[in-house]
Amino acid sequence: MIQTASRQELEELSRQLEQAMDRLVHRHFSHFRTSECFTPAINAYRVGGRIEVCFDLAGVVRDSIDIRAEPGLLIVRGYRHAPQPEHKSSENVQILAMEIDHGPFERRFELPRQVTVQKIKAEQRNGLLWVTLPLGHG
Repeated sequence: MIQTASRQELEELSRQLEQAMDRLVHRHFSHFRTSECFTPAINAYRVGGRIEVCFDLAGVVRDSIDIRAEPGLLIVRGYRHAPQPEHKSSENVQILAMEIDHGPFERRFELPRQVTVQKIKAEQRNGLLWVTLPLGHG
């Protein structure tokens, strides 16, 4: 014997399915970053007579990076815009996940006394900023 569901039973089933989907989406995509700033990851190395600091700055435009060095201090700051998909103005864009940090950033490092501040160099390649800190004697 085949039973058919009433309209009320179908609406209840639809509501339960929608709630289950909401829970699923929330569980997988609930770790959105709401902050409009971030701290880029770094790696630092001592190589011979210098220190190399690598900043993960994928998506950061070179002109938005500001590097300041003074005796005992290195400051790297800038801004990364939130990535957006290309779309027509008539298309709606719905965010499903947003884990890529964006906004202003700043990193400050105390430098050893023997860093020759006047000879610090920086190069951006493949989304990474490399700052070379030459070590003098002292």
